[in-house]
Parts: sequence; structure tokens; C-alpha cells
Amino acid sequence: MYAIIKHSGKQYKVSVNDELKLDHFEAESKATIEVNEVLAVCDKDIKVGAPFVAGAKVVLEVINHGKDRKVIIYKKRRRKDSKLKRGFRRQFTRVIVKDIKA
Repeated sequence: MYAIIKHSGKQYKVSVNDELKLDHFEAESKATIEVNEVLAVCDKDIKVGAPFVAGAKVVLEVINHGKDRKVIIYKKRRRKDSKLKRGFRRQFTRVIVKDIKA
């Protein structure tokens, strides 16, 4: 059984006991979150919502918060001293899928 959920503008295909790195949101560690924006659920047959499946939800448990590896953005043009170097570290919230209710 799997589901396709929408969280913070992105779509994720999840099944029970999957670990995900979602964009950072405020929640305590070991807190449970219910996602009601379920786009599709597949048990034996697939149910697709328009835009969301009615009555379906996915239960997530927050594991921890953290920062990803640094991403370097480097732009170099063919002129003298025409370069730009920037970088950032994305903050994430690691969650585990506890249950899918269709």
C-alpha cells in the first residue's frame, strides 16, 4: 500500500515505515502529524482524488530536525573577475510514516 501526498508544494510517494526529509516546519520531536492532502492512494486498486482523496490521511511521526550538506552555486563568466560563489544549507525535518488511512 502506498500513497502520494503533497507537503509544502512538493509531492512524495510514501508507504508505511518510510523515512522522509521534508522541508523544515515547527513540530516537537516524537510529535505526530496528520497530512490530509493525499493526492492518490493505492491498496489493491488506485483511488485518485480531484484534487485530494476524500477521507484519506497519512500519519507521520517527527524524528528530528537538521541541516543538509552545503550546496555550492558557482557562476563563472568569461570576463576578468566575473564570477560569483554562493552556498546554502537546506533545513529539513526528518519524519517516518506510521499509518496510511484510506
